Amino acid sequence: MDAATKILLLVEDDENDVFFMQRALDKANLKLPLKVVADGQEALDYLAGRKPFTDRGQNPLPHLVLLDLKLPYVNGFEVLAWIRRQSPFRDLPVIVLTSSPQERDQQEAEKLGVQAYFVKPPTREMVLGILAPLVESFVPARPSML
Repeated sequence: MDAATKILLLVEDDENDVFFMQRALDKANLKLPLKVVADGQEALDYLAGRKPFTDRGQNPLPHLVLLDLKLPYVNGFEVLAWIRRQSPFRDLPVIVLTSSPQERDQQEAEKLGVQAYFVKPPTREMVLGILAPLVESFVPARPSML
């Protein structure tokens, strides 16, 4: 499977954070399709293939989920717990990107099987520094930019 078919699902309700994520991916020269859902219920609907996400051609299953914890309707912990209960998604990598620096939130996320936990950085440079190594782990080697 080539990098163009590797889908990132960003579960984020803040439009500014969505913008910074898209910009960081562009700045890192990571040409990955990014699907965005704005709340926890949309994340569950997307993953389950429920309306309006039934067309898997338009809404393919992700290879990595970037998950905020503080979400409307269904919070990030509930989304993560649901993912881990579904046999097709038990091994789906989930990275938490949240504004919560609280250790108890990090411990709960780790207990639920998250691969990494990051507090949202305030600058674009910090986002870029976090994203490039995370995504690098499942993207085939890119040609050198030299």
